[in-house]
Amino acid sequence: MIKVMVVDEETFFRLGLNQVLSQRSDFEVVDCDPAQEPLMETIEASSPDVVILGSNLRTQNGLSLAREIAKCYPYIRVILLSSDPSDEVLFETIKTAAAACLSKNVRADTLVDTIKRTFSGEYPINESLETRPMVARRVLEQFEELSSLGKPLEEVIAPLTRRETQILTYIAEGNTNKEIANKLEISEQTVKSHVSAILRKLNANDRAHAVALVMRQG
Repeated sequence: MIKVMVVDEETFFRLGLNQVLSQRSDFEVVDCDPAQEPLMETIEASSPDVVILGSNLRTQNGLSLAREIAKCYPYIRVILLSSDPSDEVLFETIKTAAAACLSKNVRADTLVDTIKRTFSGEYPINESLETRPMVARRVLEQFEELSSLGKPLEEVIAPLTRRETQILTYIAEGNTNKEIANKLEISEQTVKSHVSAILRKLNANDRAHAVALVMRQG
């Protein structure tokens, strides 16, 4: 059972989304009207697994709320729904540590799949970078500007194999998993397995973070 909280100031949209998600036997849906409730207190009391946020909350901006949730309750996954999922919105959403950023016009089955994936620990938002190169570049620049990782690089980074280094280089050049698979003449699943190993070795949150770590190490 996945406990999902929907937070959106548009009443009809929120209640409609609640109704759609409540039809699933594997979801427990918690409604939250941001205009009527102290948001962080409600979130803490309900302890949801996944919070779905509208991005244009009048009472508290969705981006700032997503950032606050990530800071106070890192075990809660956040999905941001935006009426205008532009490059700028996607970039700002990535900075909040939200797991996904979707259009409010998203199909119900896509939203359900995203909820399940974020609950299992995935970050579907990373896949958006594959089709938004300008955002990916800005994310890399953001990581490069960080003054500290909080711990020495040698404590974070484990040695990569020659193949892993090769794949990471292709990632840094903006290639998708499919493109890398074609270049190396291996399966896309093999590339995914290598990427997972890279993230684990570098203790990186995602592909962009992995590239930034090794770039900073030289």
